[in-house]
Order: sequence, then C-alpha cells, then structure tokens
Amino acid sequence: MTSQIPSPRAGSDPTADPSAAPAGSRPMSLVATVRRLRALTPDLTRGLVGTVALALVATAGKVVVPVVVQQILDRGLTDDGVRLGLVGVAVGIAAVVIVVTAVATYRMNLRLYRVSEGTLAALRVRAFRHIHDLSMLSQSAQRRGSLTSRVTSDVDQMSQFLQFGGVMLLVSTGQMLLAGVLMFVYSWPLALLVLGFYAPLLIVTRLAQRRLAVRYAQVRERVGELLGAVAEAVVGAAVVRAYGIGDRTARRIDGSIDRYRGSQISAQRVIAGVFALSEFVAALASASVVVAGVALGVGGSLSTGRLIAFLFLLTLFVMPIQSMTEVLNDAANAFAGLRRVLAVLDLPRDVRDPALGADDTAAAAGSPAGTGVPPTTGPGPGRDLPAGPLGARFADVGFAYPHGPPVLRDIDLEIAPGARVAIVGETGSGKTTLVKLLTRLMDPTAGTVFVGGVPLPEVRFASLRARALLVPQDGFLFDLTIADNVRYGRPGAGDAAVRAAFVALGLADWLDGLPAGLATRVGESGSRLSAGERQLVALARAQLADPELLVLDEATSAVDPETEVRLAAALAELTRGRTSVTIAHRLSTAETAQEVVVVDAGRIVQRGPHRDLVAVPGVYQRLHQSWAAGVGTTADTGRAAAPAEGRMKA
Repeated sequence: MTSQIPSPRAGSDPTADPSAAPAGSRPMSLVATVRRLRALTPDLTRGLVGTVALALVATAGKVVVPVVVQQILDRGLTDDGVRLGLVGVAVGIAAVVIVVTAVATYRMNLRLYRVSEGTLAALRVRAFRHIHDLSMLSQSAQRRGSLTSRVTSDVDQMSQFLQFGGVMLLVSTGQMLLAGVLMFVYSWPLALLVLGFYAPLLIVTRLAQRRLAVRYAQVRERVGELLGAVAEAVVGAAVVRAYGIGDRTARRIDGSIDRYRGSQISAQRVIAGVFALSEFVAALASASVVVAGVALGVGGSLSTGRLIAFLFLLTLFVMPIQSMTEVLNDAANAFAGLRRVLAVLDLPRDVRDPALGADDTAAAAGSPAGTGVPPTTGPGPGRDLPAGPLGARFADVGFAYPHGPPVLRDIDLEIAPGARVAIVGETGSGKTTLVKLLTRLMDPTAGTVFVGGVPLPEVRFASLRARALLVPQDGFLFDLTIADNVRYGRPGAGDAAVRAAFVALGLADWLDGLPAGLATRVGESGSRLSAGERQLVALARAQLADPELLVLDEATSAVDPETEVRLAAALAELTRGRTSVTIAHRLSTAETAQEVVVVDAGRIVQRGPHRDLVAVPGVYQRLHQSWAAGVGTTADTGRAAAPAEGRMKA
C-alpha cells in the first residue's frame, strides 16, 4: 500500500547556526570568574591556603636584610667601636631566616605546581566532557578550532599564570605587605609619602586591568581562529594540493596570524603604558623619599640606619609593583582564557541524559543556579529500553535549526520491530535530520520520538547507546589498529570476538588480505584505508555492538564495484533480524527494503514497498528514474560503475 502526500517545499537542512554567538559577550568580572573557578575546583582554595602561608614565610628572607642593616648601623656601630657580639647575632639570625626562606620557597613552588596542575587538569577534563556531551547541533554551531583551543591553549594559559605569575603574585604580595608594615614602623611620614605616589597608580592599574580583559578576550578568540585555520588546512591538504589553492590557503592562515598579532600588540600597548607609568612613579617616589628623609634626619627625627633601611624597604616595596605589570599581563591573558572555558561550560546540554538528574542550567554551569554547589549525580530519573526487538514511532514531530525555517514538519511514522526501512529523498529534504532525532543526537522542536514505546527524552543514554546504534556515512576510524577500532562497539571484547564479527559479515577474506590482519593500523581518521574499507570496519564495529535498532547512513557512492558488493552483502547480514533504518543514497537499497519512506521538503510524502511506489507518478518514481539513468544500469541490479579505488595504502 502506498500513500501520496503532496507538500510545499521547505528550506534546506542546515548543519549549523552561523549566527550563533559565544555565550557571554561581555567579559565576566575578575571576582565572579574567581568564584566560578573556586566552585568548579574547590581543591584550588584548600591547597592555596597553605601555599599563601609559605609565601609569607618566603618573603621574610628579603625583609630581614634591611632590618639587620638598620640594627648594625644604629646599634652595632658606636663611638666606642663595633659591637661584634650584636653584629654576629644579627648576621646569624639573618642566615637562619634566609635558609628557612629558601626551604619555604621550595615548598611553596612545589605545592603551587601540584595544586594548579591538579586543578586545571580537572577543569580541562570537565570542559572536554561537557563539549562531548553537547548535542550535534550545539557542537556544529561552534568552530572546532575554538572548542579545541578552549580545552588546550586556554587552560594552558591559566596553568602558566598559576605556576609562574602565581608564584610572583604571592611572593610580591607578601613582600609588599611586610615591607609596607616595616616602612610605617621606621618612618610613618615617609610611608605616607610613598603611598601618596602609588595610590593613583593603583587606580590606573585597575582601569588597565579592565581594558586588558577585553583585549585578551580578543586574543584568545584569535588563537581559536588560528588553530581552526591551521587544522583545516592540514586535514584538507589533499584538496588544497589537488586544486592548487596553496596560495589562497596560505593567505587565509597569514590573515589569522596577522589578526592574532594585532590583538596581541593592542594588549601590549596597555601593558607598556602601565609599565612606563610605574617606572616614572618609582623614580619620583625614591627621589622624594631621599629628599624628605635627609630633611627628617637633619631634624633629628630619623636615624641614619632607619633612613637606609627605609630606602632598602622602598626598593622591596617598589620592585613588586613594577613586576606586577608582567603579572597583570599574564593574569589578563589567563583569565580571558578561563572565561572562554567557563563559557563552554555555560552552553546548555540541550540533549540531556535523564540519568544525570540535574536541570540543563546546572549541568552546564557546574552548579545549580550558579550557587557553586555541584550538580546532582547518581541514578536519577530515566528509564531503560524494554527487552526484545525495538520499534520506533515519530508522533507529530517537527524540527527547526535556530534562526532557520522548519526542516521537518508533522512527521508521523511508525516503524515495526524487525522492519527494514529505507529513507529516501533529495539532498536537504530532512532525511539525515530524521535519523539524528531517532538516535537522539538532537531533540525535536515539536512532537515526540518513541523507541520501544518509551519517549526518548526519558531513556537513559547508557540504555539507548547499547540498544540503538547509528553507523554514520563517513565510517570514522581512530588512529589505532583495526581490532581496536572494532572494539569500540563492545569495549573489552577479545580478538576472537572481533574476528567473528568480520566472519559473520562475510569479510574474513578481506581481513586476511590486510598486511597485519586485525593488528593493521589504519592511520589518522583511517587514512591508510580506502573509503569503502573504512565503511567495512565500521560495519564490523556495529556487528560487534549487536544493537536491536540499527540506523545507517549509507555510503556507497565513492567505492569500487568489488567493495560495493562486499558492502551490500555485509549490510544484508548486519540488518538481518534487526530493526533497521537506512538513509538510501542508492535506490538499490530501497529496492530490497520492506518499506520505503520518501521525505520531501521536510515532510513524509510517500510510504510503501518499492514495487508499489515506483509504479505511481510521484517523488519516488522521479528519483528512481533519475538514479537509474545516472548509474547506467537496470533497476534489477542496482549496481553502479564507480571508478576503481585502490586497496589499503602501503
């Protein structure tokens, strides 16, 4: 029985939302950023308490020298000569303090390295897992280079700051505090004079920090853009060479490099201005202290030892402020990267595993409603798919990409357990979106998809992924052996089980013809195998997984006739006894299916067996006639005369 349902043409099926903007276009404040980091990685705060204490001890060795100098000048040198006992005690105390300082510095650095690496490793893992948990729609709306840079270089910037700038910040802060206190002890008028010079500098530095936050946000964006351009040029090297567009590709990368350099220079201008101002203030403060100190000394209110000690302390007080410009630079860069990582974590898991038991916002931000409390984990709600063969049903399903027209409309479709269904339609008709909804790579914007009678949003991912499997068109392989790639279907399976999967699909002779059989390495993205051979490995992986519901995006358009025969036989065996839904690019697959579903402009316009659909005027008849004419074969064979494709590369 066939059905003919006319429909108007809808828009095409986009794969991404080009207008999507990164979350949080205004930089988050420094305090808010630190609070978020503490909420996500509480070990950072616990570890830093002891580190700060060690930092204060580490600064004692620097301030002890001015104190010893003052004591020796004012008390060790008298009109009667040198008081060797007092000088010896002062020098001995200084030596002990310096040794303790060295030990504290070592322990501080070690603790800071451990805390920072542990904290940022946890943040890196959390960001990667969150990206991996995003729906295909959310991932496609982001640049891959940008996502990669957030897990790698953005976190690395934070690591460098904590391990180097963080050490400098802790030591400099402790040094400034101790030096400042002693400056007030030795001469409060001179201390107030120094603060009078540096108070305006602190205000300027605060303003510069805000400007740097904006500029380094641009720097981190440019890093992501650059990584994306380089990665794309490397992955697409064959196309670049084949079409002779090396110059154009180089110009694109050069443009990314120039934009990155420009954003860096823009940030460095701010840093250079602050550094120059701090140098000017330091020189002015030192000169003023010398003049005022001499005047106080002449008046008898300040001893020579105290004045010299104060000048030593002034140097200790000024040096950290000058080095703070470098710390400010590293901190601005690091926190710009951290904000980008947090922005990724703020992307909602729009396709949420019900087993998490947390709302989308909490799952994305890492805490419920931004409270800093970790999200609930554990079994939570959710259901498992029922045992036995699985059917599927689309109940008034619709889907539209953000800011785009509807891609699917009013989809009502029931697939019986054990049925072999082929989905056909023109490019952009919505058939790929349909199978993504069936495997819950995305959720519909209207209606509900059921598998085994259970609404998909209620099914735990662990149950869904174990029972329903999508074999994508590209047959993606990892840079491992064939056995390891197939084992992704059932982690822990032995070589015997892996080989049995090939035998079951009739691919044992092909496997034995490879250089090392199961131990053959496939190269990055399976580059050492032909497109058809990669698909054979992907089918063996699906066979080992043994799902009840199998969804296939057929890929036979770029394979040689021999491999196509292998693929057809393997597909027939793989789908035997299982519910299978296949996107049929070649209508020979539709000819052997129990039912053909024709999608046009986002609607199901025809359904029924091939023999019925091909006999009536409509979309399917037109597609079938066009396909048969294009391949130059009869509908009985359904075979294409594709160019031969070589076997595995040496």
